[in-house]
Amino acid sequence: MKRQISQGKIMRRNSLIVFVLTILAASASQAAKPTSTVEVARQVDRLLTVETIGQVSIGKLAKASSDDVFLRRVFLDIVGQPPTPNDVLAFALNESETKRVQLVSKLLANSRYGVNWGRYWRDVILYRRSEPRALLAQRALQDFLVKNLNENKTWDKIATSFVTAMGDVREEGSTGLIMAQAGRPEETVAEVSRIFMGIQIQCAQCHDHPTDRWKRQQFHQLAAFFPRVAIRPRRMGTQRTFLVVANDAPRFRRRRNNNNRYRGTMEHYMPNLKDPSSKGAKTQPVFFVTGKKLPYGTKDMARRTTLAKWLSARSNPWFAKALVNRLWSELVGEGFYEPVDDMGPDRQCSAPKTIDYLSNAFADSGYDVKWLFRTIMQTKAYQRQSKPRRNAEGTPYLANCAQRLRGDQILDSLVNVLDLPDNLAGRRGGGRGRRGLRFVFNSTFGYDPSTRRDEIKGSIPQALFLMNSPLLNRSIDARRRGGLGQLLREITNDQELTIELYLKVLAREPSGSEIRTCLSYVREVKKRGEAFEDILWALVNSTEFVHRR
Repeated sequence: MKRQISQGKIMRRNSLIVFVLTILAASASQAAKPTSTVEVARQVDRLLTVETIGQVSIGKLAKASSDDVFLRRVFLDIVGQPPTPNDVLAFALNESETKRVQLVSKLLANSRYGVNWGRYWRDVILYRRSEPRALLAQRALQDFLVKNLNENKTWDKIATSFVTAMGDVREEGSTGLIMAQAGRPEETVAEVSRIFMGIQIQCAQCHDHPTDRWKRQQFHQLAAFFPRVAIRPRRMGTQRTFLVVANDAPRFRRRRNNNNRYRGTMEHYMPNLKDPSSKGAKTQPVFFVTGKKLPYGTKDMARRTTLAKWLSARSNPWFAKALVNRLWSELVGEGFYEPVDDMGPDRQCSAPKTIDYLSNAFADSGYDVKWLFRTIMQTKAYQRQSKPRRNAEGTPYLANCAQRLRGDQILDSLVNVLDLPDNLAGRRGGGRGRRGLRFVFNSTFGYDPSTRRDEIKGSIPQALFLMNSPLLNRSIDARRRGGLGQLLREITNDQELTIELYLKVLAREPSGSEIRTCLSYVREVKKRGEAFEDILWALVNSTEFVHRR
């Protein structure tokens, strides 16, 4: 009996040991693939040190940014406008060790996050449009992006919405990408590849890619997912619009070529370059990254749904890498690959292990976009002081890089710092009509967000707008009921007013020399209102105002 009891105890102990080891193994597995933003951010910094930063003297590494610089940077990066003086004061008085993390979470929960980044992605899609009438879809496209980003729709679902879009381009914002390319299969898949994988496979449309491994046939196999998509014009009373439709029923009439997009074609035909008048070679839908294929005759929605599934699958590493690389470039100032939309296995990467790790962690999060923002913003790389972009021989990521603000961000900053009415800038999109102030402003200050930052320069029209535009002159008038006029009446001490203007425009207090210069100028001019008009004008026209550092 004792021997039987002893064996029972042994069996129970062995079962307990197996149970404990199973729990420990599961814990170890979770520790090996952390999804915690803190742990991932630390590992990213460690990998960067090994791959890039560790190759130089630690003395060249920029220090952590001050609170005022970090505050303005995060506000502009997330919500697209600077903090108010009250925001600056509240952040300065917050003694919590986690106040930077708290600030990032607070701003990501602000609806302005979706507005700022909705406009960013609107520009990514529309700046390279081949169809001028795609601007009819601009408002719906932006509204779609704002809603999905604020709801934190995962990136794979957003991508799927664009790939499988159907409907009226004025109402269904997800149709914006297809409408931007007039529904033409070649242009559409080129943009899908560029935006969602960072791969410019369009260079293989007429010949094998000159610098990448992609073949001409692979490009046309990708286009074969979209031959049945068409853009059909429609008129509702006096309003013109277009419909993104699919045509799965054959039409027994002669079609000129694949670019007649009012009905589409049943299959895609790769043009015969030696005989352009011929129909070309019938081409099967094949996803060039993995080689997965669909049979001829597959219906339109099955083609596009399957492509979206293969595009966003874990087996396609370029899907996660493309967004990681783009957001890293926007937030840190330099991408792992540059330009951000020209990646691929044959392209040079500044830190391949780092982007692989961060991209895998992003995929583990379920393609959670806000998770990616939180993670990058907790890295030391993001929180360092900013410096000008390095030269080609310099070491990357020693500092954050100063970024020129987009047109929307500059306009919203002017609205905030000059206390202008919200409706003046048209908060929701094109301003007062598609050709309103925001549209005009973006035509002057806007740029393609996919462009390398070192290629974005200020222009004479931009300088003239800030220096001489009637809008700006009226806005800084000391006789206004609000804005500067109100501050002049409420703050009678010139030094306090100088500090208030710096906080309002640049989100920081002026240095001692800046205070002395401003006060000396006020005494010299003698007319207080005129003097502070000039000071406010100078701050708005400063390089610091149109950049985030």
